[in-house]
Amino acid sequence: MNDSRSNISPSYTQESDFEQVINSNIANLWRSREEGYLKSFDKKALYWIKLTAPQHDKAIVVVNGRIECTSKYQELFYDLYQQGYDIYSFDHRGQGLSERLIEDKQMGFVGEFADYVKDLAQLIEYFDLSGYSKRYLLGHSMGGNIATRYLQTHDAKFDAVALSAPMYGVNLPWHLKPVATLLGQVLTAVYPKPTFAPGQVAYYPKPFAGNLLSQSDARYHWFRNWYEQHPELKIGGASTQWVWQGLMACKQCYLMTRHIKTPLLVMQAGDDQIVSNQAQTQFMKKLAKTHSQCEFKIIHDAKHELLFEQDQYRNQALDATLQFFAQY
Repeated sequence: MNDSRSNISPSYTQESDFEQVINSNIANLWRSREEGYLKSFDKKALYWIKLTAPQHDKAIVVVNGRIECTSKYQELFYDLYQQGYDIYSFDHRGQGLSERLIEDKQMGFVGEFADYVKDLAQLIEYFDLSGYSKRYLLGHSMGGNIATRYLQTHDAKFDAVALSAPMYGVNLPWHLKPVATLLGQVLTAVYPKPTFAPGQVAYYPKPFAGNLLSQSDARYHWFRNWYEQHPELKIGGASTQWVWQGLMACKQCYLMTRHIKTPLLVMQAGDDQIVSNQAQTQFMKKLAKTHSQCEFKIIHDAKHELLFEQDQYRNQALDATLQFFAQY
């Protein structure tokens, strides 16, 4: 039996009481959110939320991943809020409640990956976190890539940043790896209208058995049911344009490590089959050469969605994040 402290963190929601808490305390906090829309640099409507309390003097901006939305993160927001943080988050362009960019509303699409980074910068400005004693950034998967690109291209006013399974590379079959970026570019040029990348399909609720995201039955079923109740949130596979742009952004993350000055924690899911763990390891090795305030934590046997995983993995990710933030 594993009796490590991480497995019994009493301060976070646990699977044994998940059903009860998600429908009571968490739902109540979610209903208290402030929300709105911000017009992006190219006039797209971006949906944002915030959860604040007068006594909180620390803030976390949460940047979610591809196909995700703020409302999927209600449990995380609740757990962080209980730890004394105000929460700010938003839906990326083309997903969640933000404006969709193309006719097929369930296809993952972006014109340029840099648009995501511009949106993040604009929202951070809009949130105006200047009144807080401490400011943090937490990104997951694609959101980890966007947060990294933001740190590399902007004067980031954050005390520390934590990334969950950041997308520094995509877990592609070996024979596609060398040609994927070029293939995405060529297919995007060939098809005049956005089309799914090879192997990508419209949204469907993948069964729990064999899913690559999470081993937590309770959390997985909850977010799949949430999407069934709110079909406007659904996003399926990625377009050729998104794949091409995403892979280019991965490359830039690696090339520009020396531009990162903010303390950075990268958490790797040991059994991740969505993003490339090898790319994360390479990124951290290169970053460590120019940046002493970086940490790399591997959460062994965890699947991609560390923040929606079984307690034994999720508790470790939350502990690592909050302990890292507490140092800065």
